[in-house]
Amino acid sequence: MTKDVIKSAEDRLGKTLDGLKKEYGTLRAGRAAPSLLDKVTVDYYGTATPVNQIANVTVPEPRMIMIKPYDRNSLKDIERAIQKSDLGLTPNNDGTTIRLAIPQPTQERRKELVKVVSKKAEDAKVAMRNIRRDANEAIKKLEKGKQITEDDRKDAQDEMQKLLDKYIKLVDGARAGKEKEVMEV
Repeated sequence: MTKDVIKSAEDRLGKTLDGLKKEYGTLRAGRAAPSLLDKVTVDYYGTATPVNQIANVTVPEPRMIMIKPYDRNSLKDIERAIQKSDLGLTPNNDGTTIRLAIPQPTQERRKELVKVVSKKAEDAKVAMRNIRRDANEAIKKLEKGKQITEDDRKDAQDEMQKLLDKYIKLVDGARAGKEKEVMEV
């Protein structure tokens, strides 16, 4: 029974870590990556559609993203969506493709990005601690319902803490890697 609670908590911890990594992928660190456009949606025939579903997004060089729409009529819509987004990039439209030049961030911008990276990591840790709390409450309910013994509860809570510590280390590793990437010149 406690195994089910811990397994469920581990799945949620994994999803939280994956979500953090995805968030980090959308942060602009001065290097071009197709994932920068993951949050950009285009009004395509009345439906909000992600850019990567209506266009081929490639990175021909380290500071350039190239977007080639499958339907040339959507070129202007994609350009408008990028301009409206919070990316702060100016699209360069040549009639068939859109090029996005990724500028080198200033030292001040890099420091701001490091703060954002740290905040996202802290948010993920808080979410993980909440998952631990939920799991511990479920374990205590099992003990109150006489389904497990006090020793089983203590063992399960220790196991939950070890699991949380493992995932916190993974979050710290992801944060350190992203901070290093952001501070690279």
